[in-house]
Parts: sequence; C-alpha cells; structure tokens
Amino acid sequence: MALMITDECINCDVCEPECPNGAITPGDEIYVINPDLCTECVGHFDVPQCVEVCPVDCIVKDPDHEESQEELMAKFQRITGGTA
Repeated sequence: MALMITDECINCDVCEPECPNGAITPGDEIYVINPDLCTECVGHFDVPQCVEVCPVDCIVKDPDHEESQEELMAKFQRITGGTA
C-alpha cells in the first residue's frame, strides 16, 4: 500500500529528497505523497526511506491505497523500467 503524510507533518523538508520515486512533494499545508508513485521503496530499499528520516513519525500506510508486495514491485518496475 502507498504511504501518506498525516497533518502532524512539520514541513521539515527531510522526506522529499529521500524518495527515490519523486512521490513526495510540498502540498498546500504539508508534504503529500502521490500514491501512483509511492512503492514504499520496494525495489530500492528494504524500508521506506521517508519513514526512516521523519522526525515526527507522521508517515503512515494509506488505507485508501492498499497494495501487496507484488503490486508494489510491479509499480516499481513500471516507474523505473525495472532498474533502481
């Protein structure tokens, strides 16, 4: 499943450059994650990098975008052409 950023975000800017798919962008009030680009770092890293660096733990699984590991890998391959 894709990740999402909750309203607890403090706009610290550390998550955006960590996303290998460019899924994180500044929103109107907080950063947002594009679920079409978020693979939870599947194909790139063992754990989501944005979650690793977030100082306030405001990045959680998005219940509106549930995906299996296989679906996340297929999305990774579509986005990157199969390469990290």
